Amino acid sequence: MSTAAPSETTATPSPPSPPPHSRTTLGTAPACPTTSPRTAAHRGRTRRALDWRLRFGILCLVWGFSFLFIKVGTQGYAPLHVTFGRVASGAAVLVAVLVAKRERLPRSARTWGHLTVAAFFLNTLPFSLFAYAELTIPSTLAGICNASSPLWGMALSLVALSEDRPTRRRVAGLGLGFLGVLTVLGAWQGFSGTDPTGTAMALGASLSYPVGWIYVRRTLAGAKASNVALSGTQMLLATAQVGLVTALFTSAPTAYPVVPLLAVAALGALGTGFAFLLQYGLVAEVGPTTAQMVTYFVPVIATTAGVALLGEQLSWNTPVGALIILAGAALTQSRPRRTT
Repeated sequence: MSTAAPSETTATPSPPSPPPHSRTTLGTAPACPTTSPRTAAHRGRTRRALDWRLRFGILCLVWGFSFLFIKVGTQGYAPLHVTFGRVASGAAVLVAVLVAKRERLPRSARTWGHLTVAAFFLNTLPFSLFAYAELTIPSTLAGICNASSPLWGMALSLVALSEDRPTRRRVAGLGLGFLGVLTVLGAWQGFSGTDPTGTAMALGASLSYPVGWIYVRRTLAGAKASNVALSGTQMLLATAQVGLVTALFTSAPTAYPVVPLLAVAALGALGTGFAFLLQYGLVAEVGPTTAQMVTYFVPVIATTAGVALLGEQLSWNTPVGALIILAGAALTQSRPRRTT
């Protein structure tokens, strides 16, 4: 997704970089308040009770299964209905956390304006495109297309962010990654076997994430509100955006099949709301570099789930291309070693 390496939240006033498909986080990690020894001990016991490796695995599963949830949801509801259910469920989870923590939404009109743009590029547009894409392409292909998001981010950052200097390794990773995309699509055989419109929508959704994150990085660095407050606001705005478009261009469902409805609820509550909380906790505990490894497991899980549970067909070029994409994405995010 995103919902998309997990966010690189740090103690500096710089917003995190995008997580995969279900990416929704914004802002920075708030400074750690002074805590008593009893509070620190309680936190230590909580972390040991649920090891970060287990939470890492849960996050991989939740984000990996998001593409299956989308596919099942679109079997019973229109794509915009799926998207609306997703953002509304995700917003409900984040707002509930805000209420529990007694935090407030941002008060600045400027912040709300920037979050409106962020909601469009990070939630409304990509979530809708993935839902429409999976009408004609398998969930496995959608998950693999999502893995191209770091490649788009690398290409755009070279143009939009002057501090991101190209290196031979990162440029090589960019070229390698897009070679993987061509391999997945079977370019040598005229892209036969894939729906071009659906595939273009999935790749467009993956492109939308880095566009949104570059905008966030330029406009919301230094925002004073917490990650949960910013993300909750963003998700509420996305719900309003999708709700308006849904009301204008679709009619209400004539039936409410249970299984697709549960898939949509899981997609929003787990893949968009709960996943943010897991991801934020991981970044705070083990750092962005380790948490970022989620990116490389999501397409593997999405492919496994699609083949095993939905019976989707998998030709040899799909997993081979996915591995090439992931290798390229890893190179684009690598940094040269510092010498002393």
